[in-house]
Amino acid sequence: MQNFTYWNPTKLIFGKNQLEQLKTEVTRYGKKVLLVYGGGSIKKNGLYDQVNSNLKDIEAEIFELSGVEPNPRIATARKGIEICKNEGIEFILAVGGGSVIDCTKLIAAGAKYNGDAWDIVTKKAFATEALPFGTVLTLAATGSEMNPNSVITNWETNEKYGWASPAVYPKFSILDPTNTFTVPKDQTINGIVDMMSHTFEHYFHLEENTLLQDRMCEGLLLTVMETAPKLLEDLENYEHRATILYNGTIALNGMLSMGFNGDWATHNIEHAVSAIYDIPHGGGLAILFLNWMKHNLKVKPERFKQLAVRVFGVNPEGKSAEEAGLEGIEKLREFWSSIGAPARLADYGIDDSKIELMADKAMSNGEFGKFKKLNREDVIAIYRASL
Repeated sequence: MQNFTYWNPTKLIFGKNQLEQLKTEVTRYGKKVLLVYGGGSIKKNGLYDQVNSNLKDIEAEIFELSGVEPNPRIATARKGIEICKNEGIEFILAVGGGSVIDCTKLIAAGAKYNGDAWDIVTKKAFATEALPFGTVLTLAATGSEMNPNSVITNWETNEKYGWASPAVYPKFSILDPTNTFTVPKDQTINGIVDMMSHTFEHYFHLEENTLLQDRMCEGLLLTVMETAPKLLEDLENYEHRATILYNGTIALNGMLSMGFNGDWATHNIEHAVSAIYDIPHGGGLAILFLNWMKHNLKVKPERFKQLAVRVFGVNPEGKSAEEAGLEGIEKLREFWSSIGAPARLADYGIDDSKIELMADKAMSNGEFGKFKKLNREDVIAIYRASL
């Protein structure tokens, strides 16, 4: 285990009927508010009206940026930055899922930056300050509501990159499970895969003596796997929505990875796919992660065996570590297929015609991955196995 410092300044407000806390929380930062949201589902389910009512109760001056995409675009973030600079916005409120929050993070940082916000995403510049912002979460998936990470797509250049800065931790996040009741089944499935994938990214590392962190990761995976089938049979079950929502936050708020660096190669591989084909991030991970695992099984077979035994109930008797690990990978595929996650890139109509281009995008910053460094040949092999 490495030395570490854990710091997370986001105030988490979890449970039913918490939206009125907007009045207290927003007032701390100002009354010129930019409301950021996606395609309009919050208007259909009434959340938009509730948010506006609370903001009007504190006499906030409300500006809006709607239409944030599922893979949020730099062009949309630029629109938000322009509003912030022109109108003197004091606080930003993101109402939506991880894409809305990721976009809001770049708006918040870009509003304090003199150049083009794409510089921040491509790491030509580092965000040292940002406008304060908060979130009202509507989708259990990315954990963006309690971390400093963001992923942005440049659709004009077919590039999609992650970036991070301590300046873009949300000041607060309101998580009411009832606000996730109307999330469709397919998006619920993608969110479940996403939070499990975050946990796998932590789990595959090369540090020793991470006994507690391992058990925390395994406990989260077991909890999600136990709850997911029940939730998908009853999408408005409060207890199941609450469990999944909380797991999504814990999977990527830094708690599971104290003392080591996870791999994160599969996310980079998927970003290159969705930058070109605009597929759902969780769907892409469901396809690619299994093949990343198979490709790297020999790196540390005991790690895969431990996961297989503890999480997927594999009996290791008479099996090598690789054999047990492979059985665990197959059981993960069975689970994801059982809840309706995609298994092949062909499920999204993707063939081998742009594999070379995707590999080039994935390799834009050189070899990557902490568990095993991947080169271009590795990436192409994973893509081909995923077709």
